[in-house]
Amino acid sequence: MVITGAARGIGRAVASRCIAEGARVVVVDLDPGTDGTLARELGAEAGLVADVSHGAAVANAIAAATETLGGLDGLINNAGIPMAGAVRDLAEDDWDRVLAVNLKSVYLMSRAAWPHFVAGGGGAIVSTGSITGMWGTQGQVGYAAAKAGTIMLTKCLALDGARDGIRANCVSPGFIHTPMLESYLASHADPQAAKAALDARTPLGRLGRPKDLADAFVYLASDEASWVTGTNLVVDGGLTAGIWG
Repeated sequence: MVITGAARGIGRAVASRCIAEGARVVVVDLDPGTDGTLARELGAEAGLVADVSHGAAVANAIAAATETLGGLDGLINNAGIPMAGAVRDLAEDDWDRVLAVNLKSVYLMSRAAWPHFVAGGGGAIVSTGSITGMWGTQGQVGYAAAKAGTIMLTKCLALDGARDGIRANCVSPGFIHTPMLESYLASHADPQAAKAALDARTPLGRLGRPKDLADAFVYLASDEASWVTGTNLVVDGGLTAGIWG
């Protein structure tokens, strides 16, 4: 299994959980410690430093991972960056970057992995969506568009891969307590008050934990979900269920 964006937050939790379940994992991230420190800490088969928004880097990473693992039957597309801004404010370079890292990388990684899945008789792709890809969100035009694209790309991958035994699903988180969210909270005058407001907006009364997402990813990547494809599993503490409070 290959997991991108594995150095921290959701990706690290997913990698740790998959390895604990007995999966052989190659972790991929831009973090320079991925090929050494991260792989050792997690117990991964290998770590690769790669920018998954570039086709050549993706091709090299998948080739190296497949050689290490002796084949490939799973891919988790988690690499992503935040990008705030309304359409009137967001620079073209920022738009291009958030679409490249958060959406194009899913296409590139899936395309590179595809022939290995076919050769092995099937495989599972699980990508990180977001509730911002389901709801219009003020000031998140680039990020939301990328995540909406990921959700639809997942459905298309599922249909394209069905006859070859390739399943594709995504997980859409709500507010998850990760370093990315910490940086968002730190931008407020009162970070604790900002966190309390997010807790209060969530029907289950707290921010999600990376483990909450890891469990969902493990399920969708496993044989227990052998008849599940093309779905978007929302893990948000009830946030998108309806009006609350």
